[in-house]
Amino acid sequence: MASWQEYLAQNRERFIEELLEFLRIPSISSLPEHADDVQEAAEWVAERMLQAGIEGVRILPTEGHPVVYGDWLHAPGKPTILIYGHFDTQPVDPLELWTHPPFEPVIQNGRVYARGASDDKGNMLIPILAVEALLQTEGKLPVNVKFFFEGQEEIGSPHLPPFVAANRELLACDMVVSSDGGQWSEDQPALSVAFRGLCALQIDVVGARRDLHSGSYGGAVQNPIHALVRILDSMRSPDGKILVDGFYDDVVFTEEDRRLIAQVPFDEAEFKAELGVTELFGEPGYSTLERIWARPTLEVNGIWGGFQGEGVKTVLPNQAHAKITCRLVANQQPARIRELIAAHIKQHTPPGVKVNVHPFASAADPYRMPVDHPGNQAARAVHLQLYGKEPYYVRSGGTIPVCSLFLQHLGAYTVNFAFGLKDEQAHAPNEFFRLSSFDRGQQAYCLLLHQLATVDSAD
Repeated sequence: MASWQEYLAQNRERFIEELLEFLRIPSISSLPEHADDVQEAAEWVAERMLQAGIEGVRILPTEGHPVVYGDWLHAPGKPTILIYGHFDTQPVDPLELWTHPPFEPVIQNGRVYARGASDDKGNMLIPILAVEALLQTEGKLPVNVKFFFEGQEEIGSPHLPPFVAANRELLACDMVVSSDGGQWSEDQPALSVAFRGLCALQIDVVGARRDLHSGSYGGAVQNPIHALVRILDSMRSPDGKILVDGFYDDVVFTEEDRRLIAQVPFDEAEFKAELGVTELFGEPGYSTLERIWARPTLEVNGIWGGFQGEGVKTVLPNQAHAKITCRLVANQQPARIRELIAAHIKQHTPPGVKVNVHPFASAADPYRMPVDHPGNQAARAVHLQLYGKEPYYVRSGGTIPVCSLFLQHLGAYTVNFAFGLKDEQAHAPNEFFRLSSFDRGQQAYCLLLHQLATVDSAD
């Protein structure tokens, strides 16, 4: 019988053709006119899982786009791994910047160009192919495997929280392995161990019942714009420290965090040149990578009020507004941070105006997993074998809500194990995925599943 390595090599061209077929489905989750295409993609994934030998395959409805589930549960005493990914894509605008139609995939110079190629269809297909190779050559899998592929990741997975909460038993696992993500570079692996969370709110400042003539009333009443500026300025020190009482109380940042972040190469001059700025700015006492990856933020995203037209209008506006978002780190909670900011605003509101604080629904818990988690240890062993290098332990300044969702409802950490690269233009025109990464990913998943068989299912 052929080995799984031989099986992957013998079926490589077929797998590539299947990837192209998958990429032709315009499964744009944000556009209502593509809802049927997202459903078609779900059906394609379900059929491909069945062909691979995965059992219990079903398309499950949510309040929005569907999810696809499947499993293979014949490894008693071995851990159960939930493999996650998504089959929806971003929109394609601006269309005129694409070299080829975004849903007519083209292979050039070892790269497949299409919307969703890297994020996430190329990566998502990989574990299905790896499982097929193992089943066809070894007749079984070394661990129990469940699959959970969704069709709404690109719109923030709005219907997953109630779905996961209602399906805890179906999705129960020892750990999650995510096929959505990437590596540091073509020759340098990485393991993601933390993502920042998010909370958002709007401040509305109201003064007089109407706009006022500045000549008749200027100097006699509070200007809401001035009041808003005072409130916003009170939130941060001139050197960038957040001054909201209690804001940092729950933050977790250790010397081990600092040591691991310091191992990741970072060129500050190159970073500034890329951004077109002369100086960097942020919370004192921390490096730029530490501030981006492991420290919380409070940022004003928008501010408006008063006259916005050409020329001058001598008016005291009766309203002023600002939108604020905070990136949060372990163990901060969005609701608690909103409460602290609201209390700070109340304390620092100048006389003569009323202030209302409106929280937005956009919120996500921060996520952090132990660096020495058994899943990370298994992934590290695979990376050492494939790359010959220790992985960097990296973080993301952005938010991946599904990781905290799985931790909250399933009690399972997520090992990020995908092979996209930063330059592959995900979310942009001419997105592509390297076929070398497509090949390497299949090998990596076969190795990972074997490596995870050595992990105690109680870990």
